[in-house]
Amino acid sequence: MEKGLTLSQDCWDFVHSLKMRSKYALFLIFVVIVFVFIEKENKIISRVSDRLKQIPQALADANGTDPALVLAENASLLSLSELDSAFSQLKSRLHNLSLQLGVEPAVEAALEEEEEGEEEEEPPRPAAARPRRHVLLMATTRTGSSFVGEFFNQQGNIFYLFEPLWHIERTVSFEPGGANAAGSALVYRDVLKQLFLCDLYVLEPFITPLPEDHLTQFMFRRGSSRSLCEDPVCTPFVKKVFEKYHCKNRRCGPLNVTLAAEACRRKDHMALKAVRMRQLEFLQPLAEDPRLDLRVIQLVRDPRAVLASRMVAFAGKYKTWKKWLDDEGQDQLREEEVQRLRGNCESIRLSAELGLRQPAWLRGRYMLVRYEDVARRPLQKAREMYRFAGIPLTPQVEDWIQKNTQAAHDGSGIYSTQKNSSEQFEKWRFSMPFKLAQVVQAACGTAMRLFGYKLAEDAAALTNRSFSLLEERGTFWVT
Repeated sequence: MEKGLTLSQDCWDFVHSLKMRSKYALFLIFVVIVFVFIEKENKIISRVSDRLKQIPQALADANGTDPALVLAENASLLSLSELDSAFSQLKSRLHNLSLQLGVEPAVEAALEEEEEGEEEEEPPRPAAARPRRHVLLMATTRTGSSFVGEFFNQQGNIFYLFEPLWHIERTVSFEPGGANAAGSALVYRDVLKQLFLCDLYVLEPFITPLPEDHLTQFMFRRGSSRSLCEDPVCTPFVKKVFEKYHCKNRRCGPLNVTLAAEACRRKDHMALKAVRMRQLEFLQPLAEDPRLDLRVIQLVRDPRAVLASRMVAFAGKYKTWKKWLDDEGQDQLREEEVQRLRGNCESIRLSAELGLRQPAWLRGRYMLVRYEDVARRPLQKAREMYRFAGIPLTPQVEDWIQKNTQAAHDGSGIYSTQKNSSEQFEKWRFSMPFKLAQVVQAACGTAMRLFGYKLAEDAAALTNRSFSLLEERGTFWVT
């Protein structure tokens, strides 16, 4: 009896042992399957990660998505089919961003080859992405900014905009000085940021009348931007549609903002000029934005020449000045007029001093240029500006400069960019009344000394050709 019980117990132990062994075997098989599955996923994820490391950091920043987070989500997928689907979405997103930021097509080609599963061959290394520069020509009215802006407008791989902030100034009202001046600077800065990112839609709420279906006939000085007047942005001309600011050399239909934005993204670089953004310190967020590679060129001109030009170009705004000049018995100019002139000079001086101090956020991103130096040596200064911006200067720009700075006669109109620049830049001194020069020198003397403009002690010195009003200065390029 005891023997039978012992046999039954042995059988039971044997069966129990088999059950435990089968459980362990199944568990081990499951672990092996999971390990193999994870290894397959990791190989694919590793390949995607390697490609992501080759994409410039600005690409990830522009998307606002950390690639590591995307991969972390992919690593937890339950099947290879789900992983493939997620990877396709990721590749599509990178494709869109590459168009926006100018990434070389070779990057996309490499990703496509990786997806096709060519594991036996080492994938081709992507070409280095072109460094996309964002150039801001910062000036004030009548400083020669339209002329200098053409140096960038004439280069085919640069998307150039002429005074886009004009629309904001016309739509948003800000009183000069104090908090209102700071408020306008903030608005201008935020618009500039979006424009540099090729978000041209940011202008639409400020264009009057409002664009319809992203079409407008009222883009300010459209003809001054070659990029807006060439294919594919120049759409077929539409009869009976009035284009207020039409293209100069060809007839185009209404401006399609979407096509313009796409053209902006296809260009290698972006440049624009602005005479309404005068406070350099407000540009710090743009200089520190990883999506941008900002270069600021501040253009200045002798304030006596600026005032003389403004009194001709904007005669209606300077009636008080002309009345004061014509009235021999009136000894003093209205104080508010002098204060406005002084305020303009001080804002320019403060921005220049900030740039020349080389704060860390602006180091290598700021260049000060005098219009007089550009007028005397246009080709040399153009080369210096392009070298500062890090953009190769093309022969087309050099040819334009040669043809448009050695004209026998200045071009017609106060906004002409065709002139004999070496003779034109000092014409003002021979027609400006000395008492007007005295007012400017008293109000703007500090800024004039900073920029190397000499003060005239009397009327004879002002009109004496042998007396130079310009101190020789080297290139104001701070690195």
